[in-house]
Amino acid sequence: MSVLDDIVAGVREDLAVRQARTPLAEVRAQLADVDPARDPMPAFRAPGLSLIAEVKRRSPSKGALADIPDPAALATAYAAGGADAISVLTEERRFSGSLADLYAVRAAVPTPILRKDFIVTEYQLLEARAGGADLALLIVAALDDAALADLYATARGLGLTVLVEVHDEDEVERALAVGTELLGVNARNLKTLEVDPDAFGRLAALVPDGIVKVAESGIGGPSDAGRFAAQGADVALVGEALVKDGDPTSAVAAIRNAGGAR
Repeated sequence: MSVLDDIVAGVREDLAVRQARTPLAEVRAQLADVDPARDPMPAFRAPGLSLIAEVKRRSPSKGALADIPDPAALATAYAAGGADAISVLTEERRFSGSLADLYAVRAAVPTPILRKDFIVTEYQLLEARAGGADLALLIVAALDDAALADLYATARGLGLTVLVEVHDEDEVERALAVGTELLGVNARNLKTLEVDPDAFGRLAALVPDGIVKVAESGIGGPSDAGRFAAQGADVALVGEALVKDGDPTSAVAAIRNAGGAR
């Protein structure tokens, strides 16, 4: 079993517990009280490098990264630095996240929010929207073609912007086949946790103009962000470097500025 398979198995177990506690119909009913989703795409398409700043406590590859007792305060610091969107990791077992973090961040900032998780069912998309998320992540490696297409359509029907994540050439083709407008290249292979520093440049060259390209993983600071921007990244998604920085507001601003004037 790969690392990704193990993570998804755990996600499904935790999901079953939540579904037993809160039926699908109840989650769907919660949507009536949620404001319309915010659209991050105009900011992502603007000149220069946009930034998705991530609330991230730990990772399978690095272990504990940062103690984040108040995710709302961290999100507020990110917003002050000019983050174009804020990613909130909600996976519990490997990343120590929760839906409570999503709710806390949503209450604290007006910035578009990405629910970052291993989404494999409609229920999770409804949870995301009910929690005030504006974007959702779909990982191509975790889904077959039918599930990817179905979840993509469901997310768009809910008003969510979908970040479709790829790791290799075949996955780029699969992402393009569902009509994605926001494609993320994760340099970290989720099956082995190895990082390929050349992945973004290689795969971005396969993505047609007009599709917003997001560089994920391997961004340790402004110099890395500038390198990815030069390779065609429109957006950088950064977690570890920001949560470990003592001044997240300045760190956000520095990474955005590394991509050129906006």
